[in-house]
Amino acid sequence: MTTPAAGNTPLTPADTADAARLVAFGLQPKLPPARDAEYAALLRRYQEEPPFARIADAVATGLGLVVLEVSPRAGMAVAAAEDSVFAVRMGEYARRTTADPTDRFLHGLAHLAVAALAFPRPADLADDDYLGRISVHGVEGFVRHACQRLAERAAERGENTDPASEEPGLEAAWRVYARRSATGATKDSRRLAGSTTGIVGKAVAFLADAGFLHRTGDDQGGTYRTTPRYQLQVRELAASAAMSELTELGLVPVSDGAGALLPSPSDDSLDLVAGAGLPFHR
Repeated sequence: MTTPAAGNTPLTPADTADAARLVAFGLQPKLPPARDAEYAALLRRYQEEPPFARIADAVATGLGLVVLEVSPRAGMAVAAAEDSVFAVRMGEYARRTTADPTDRFLHGLAHLAVAALAFPRPADLADDDYLGRISVHGVEGFVRHACQRLAERAAERGENTDPASEEPGLEAAWRVYARRSATGATKDSRRLAGSTTGIVGKAVAFLADAGFLHRTGDDQGGTYRTTPRYQLQVRELAASAAMSELTELGLVPVSDGAGALLPSPSDDSLDLVAGAGLPFHR
């Protein structure tokens, strides 16, 4: 790392290399700044030297990245723009984990549910010190309860809750989810990957591998807490229509990472569809 440029001294190619190095650190979500002296020093340069910060931002922009936050808490937190090579879209993610196209909807719904359950209230999402806690079984139970509520309301309206179409893309995600077994097991009692609990397990494992969740135990199928980087990602997701529809069902958080539902004050926006194009970022 070069010596910081002083005053109005022009930045050198070595300074640009340092800025690129900082962005590279940001692409390592499991590396906290406190564990790497060079990373921490580059973060200080970003915060104390506006010219250096502008170069780092420009490097990130050139790579198709959006800088969400730069701080000792989150590090160089970046998100991939939609056309960035660093974006991991839900369709790509689902194809990596399953050959069944129907499961893409279920994986999308699982990710939305994890986000809603981890930060159930706007105040939680806005509080930098808040740590969300979820469990695999809690997320699965939350989605299944939501499916039950949606089915009941569709029946009350006289809507068709069992369409004849064999095309998953024409069905609401909750209908697909409700039809899938919650657990299922192989002959040696291992959880079926295609069960909804298996799908939720894959979703949270993916988030943990990407540095968004931290595994804290094995109870309830696996328990996890959120990281600052995930909180920043969910803040971006919170504006999506699908997230709004899910949270409008009336989530009630409990301490073990599970959740329950209360009747929504509104009957609007009940047909939640998990978007297959939802981007996730590394």
